[in-house]
Amino acid sequence: DWYNKYKAAFMIDDKLSLKYILVIVLVVFFTWISHEFVHWLTSELLGHKAAMGLNKVYPLNRVGVSKNNQVLISASGPILTLLQGLLAFFMLKKGNWNKYFYTLLFVAFYMRLLAGVMNIIKPNDEGRISVFLNLGTFTLPIIISGLLFLMVYFTSKQYRLEKRFQGLTTLCVMVVSSFIILVDQYFNIRIL
Repeated sequence: DWYNKYKAAFMIDDKLSLKYILVIVLVVFFTWISHEFVHWLTSELLGHKAAMGLNKVYPLNRVGVSKNNQVLISASGPILTLLQGLLAFFMLKKGNWNKYFYTLLFVAFYMRLLAGVMNIIKPNDEGRISVFLNLGTFTLPIIISGLLFLMVYFTSKQYRLEKRFQGLTTLCVMVVSSFIILVDQYFNIRIL
């Protein structure tokens, strides 16, 4: 069968294993924590004391946070996450398949897509920036999620990734990210 010969010739390992699932767990935690850390760091560097949880950063004192600073703080996390996706995409684009790089790309896409959908409930990150720029709540979330989706799509197409691999990767990412979000909501763990 030509498909299996292609995969064997280019050593495309798209099998789920315990190691791959553990990498997904680590990548999801890394992406969430680094995203929130950059929000926190930007806030602190701008002179605004903040606290950081697993899925949120909040000011300890709202007094004196200008709209421009709010936009910078909101932008910092998605910029890092987008850079993570871009780096993984370009590493994969070179023609060297690595399912762990793919996980970095896919998690960046999933995180920004989920955040974009959550703008229905309350504007966050790209949604707040989009409102600030008078573009409507969903313009920037759609652009960022769309860009990351295209990177996932073209990578999947380039390496002919199986639907089963994609589906199981999505399921694992959903479970781990849901765990982080629920733990943050119910236990309000403060990291910084």
